[in-house]
Amino acid sequence: MTALTQIQTFLGRKRFAVVGVSRDPRDFTRTLFHELQNRDYDVIPVNPAVPDIAGVPCYARVTDIEPPVDGALLLTKPEQTERVVRECRDAGIRDIWMYRGGGNGAVSPRAVEFCRANGMSVVAGECPFMYLPRTQWYHRVHGFCRKLTGSYPK
Repeated sequence: MTALTQIQTFLGRKRFAVVGVSRDPRDFTRTLFHELQNRDYDVIPVNPAVPDIAGVPCYARVTDIEPPVDGALLLTKPEQTERVVRECRDAGIRDIWMYRGGGNGAVSPRAVEFCRANGMSVVAGECPFMYLPRTQWYHRVHGFCRKLTGSYPK
């Protein structure tokens, strides 16, 4: 499966976990969470430090989610990502997206290898905003620039 197909498959899901959503309403993770909600995704927040995110019940771990989800968007720090992908495997989650907008984002090379070794689909190092239809102009410009440089997923 190509990277672009993995992205399209993940975003074709309408219900998935969003791991690492911040308690801070001004944080980027909250912006992404709300954008997904506004696009009719049923996003399930995961953060052990808070009981809810904007009124949506929050889970401490992906293994606690009922009914279970098939995908998880990770907005975690790389040092947390390996633990989270192990929990995802234990919860039967097969589709993983490790967010990155700048820097490493949630990407951990060991976590990527773990996913691949365990038959899990992994999008490593992309921002969902670039792939959402009718996204803001600056996300479209970013995607266009990546196409020009040959770094856009194929």
